[in-house]
Amino acid sequence: MPSSKREREYERRRYEKWQERQAAKKAQRRRQQVVAGGVVGVLVLGIGVTAALLLGGGDDTPSAAATPTATADATTPAARTGNGGVLPDAALAEGRTWTGTISTSQGEIGVELDGAAAPQAVANFVTLAQEGYFDGTDCHRLVTSGIYVLQCGDPTGTGSPGYAFGPIENAPADDVYPAGTIAMARQGGDGESMGSQFFLVYEDSTIPSDTAGGYTVFGRITSGLDVVQAVADAGVTGGASDGTPATPVTIEGVETQ
Repeated sequence: MPSSKREREYERRRYEKWQERQAAKKAQRRRQQVVAGGVVGVLVLGIGVTAALLLGGGDDTPSAAATPTATADATTPAARTGNGGVLPDAALAEGRTWTGTISTSQGEIGVELDGAAAPQAVANFVTLAQEGYFDGTDCHRLVTSGIYVLQCGDPTGTGSPGYAFGPIENAPADDVYPAGTIAMARQGGDGESMGSQFFLVYEDSTIPSDTAGGYTVFGRITSGLDVVQAVADAGVTGGASDGTPATPVTIEGVETQ
């Protein structure tokens, strides 16, 4: 069901606070680098260049990016809460393949991301991953009937986005999402409502296109599909076919290269 105005305002403020924390972390790293540089200057006088190489760091973290969410199933859309974030440039991912690992509390999932086929979605995912946005978040939704997906990427676990982007990229023409597919969740009927949420397909699934089209396929699972399957085998809390996984799954970190 759509979120209330109060809930949407809460999500907007939560995203803004996250941006502020990211900016504070960057500022702290820069201050530490300045201090380290000063220490290095002193140490070089006493113990030579080796100390300078050990203490001199760099900040290669990309700038902050998108944070929306939605649902993988068009029958349960989530309310969009505005467009307050900064979407990373699709050029970050264009024409290249990314590899990575999603480390979860249930095991590691190897991934390959197709920047040629879905550059905007991959740029969004990679930037969020490198910012640590997914760290400590739960995969809050499991569907075990009709479609077979584990949905992740929403820090609130509510499906309520901080902001949204589109259009849809690389949706399958036949509406078939093979096992191992990684795709973007979105609000049903709205091709401009993708964000931080994504879903992992653990069994071949046919997800009919709506008026907006299908769902952006931006990668595939290269290892660890058995991890997702084990979560699916344990079912949904309370015995339902769509809801919180009975086996809790927390993303501990996402590495990409």
